[in-house]
Amino acid sequence: MKISGTIHQLPFPAKMLIIFFLLALSFGFFSGFRYLKGATNLTPAGIEKNYNGNEKEQDPDEVIFKKSQDEILTVIHAHALSMSMIFFLLGIILLMTTMNETLKYFLLIEPFVSIVVTFGGIWLMWKEVIWFKYVVMVSGIFLSISYMTTVLIIAWQLFFYRPSGSGK
Repeated sequence: MKISGTIHQLPFPAKMLIIFFLLALSFGFFSGFRYLKGATNLTPAGIEKNYNGNEKEQDPDEVIFKKSQDEILTVIHAHALSMSMIFFLLGIILLMTTMNETLKYFLLIEPFVSIVVTFGGIWLMWKEVIWFKYVVMVSGIFLSISYMTTVLIIAWQLFFYRPSGSGK
């Protein structure tokens, strides 16, 4: 069964369902990104401070304590499960697009690798493998770029892309 290229054939209500799903999903994704920016300042030092604390700092008003094992496991569990579902659903929709197959395969697989590396990296950093904060940052960047690229490709193909020979 061929599903690649079928997104263009969807009826208007199905296209609207997908676009509003993308809008709501992006609202949630970018509000989480905004929280992350505030919590970590999007820096390796901020990532380390967010999970491992900064109890050695002199200013008592600025002290952040290291997350407990229960807290870190809750963060990893919730994010790994929810982001896996997000990228699974996006992947199903992406399968319906017409695009370079190599790029499509990359966008289908990369987010799952980044989820494991990002949240496994957070665990390792919390276990005092401090240099993993750089790996976490890079894999998080890849995850965000994959998300934005996938959403933009799907949205563009829903409303603007016309396959050759479609006459539309």
